[in-house]
Amino acid sequence: MNEIARSSTPPGSAWLFFSLLTVLCWGLYGAFLHSGQMGMQDPVNGRYKAFLCVGIAYFLTAVLAPLAVLLLKGASWNFTPGGIGWSLLAGIVGAAGAFGVLLAFGAKGPPAVVMSIVFAGAPVLNAIYTLVLHPPAGGWKGLPWQFVLGLCFAALGGCLVTLYKPAPAAAPKAVAAKTAASFTSNPTDQAFGPKLAENE
Repeated sequence: MNEIARSSTPPGSAWLFFSLLTVLCWGLYGAFLHSGQMGMQDPVNGRYKAFLCVGIAYFLTAVLAPLAVLLLKGASWNFTPGGIGWSLLAGIVGAAGAFGVLLAFGAKGPPAVVMSIVFAGAPVLNAIYTLVLHPPAGGWKGLPWQFVLGLCFAALGGCLVTLYKPAPAAAPKAVAAKTAASFTSNPTDQAFGPKLAENE
């Protein structure tokens, strides 16, 4: 009876809160991961060290946390083979995706562009895979045009971000070197530079 009552209860807004929480976490994931890789100060193995730390974080949040929740709830420890297999596959795919992001950063991919491609392409692939597993009523022809248009916009957004990515700012050292070179190549600056310094 309790399960029936729970299923008949209209959904609240908790799902929206958790969805926005996921957007916040995944939106910052790529930027934090790139900062961790650069913070290792190891151009060769920094990405692997960062990925190792990601694995430790996964262990803390994806192993210890649910283990504590299961113990507190007194849940049974019966795991079905299908549930175990698909869950392990999901973990492997997620970890491989995180490693792919690091490899993209290591190949000089701009973090903003890399994550934009990931988050534009992932929903499209997820929608197509879900439709293959659970075909819509009336077949593929019964898909709402708004749904198809949304997938096209998502793919188009990834293409536009890739084609028109902003150029990186010049490094401070390069700007200073350019300024010094222009100063030494200008005879007027060479003549009046020392006098200006003395007047100051």
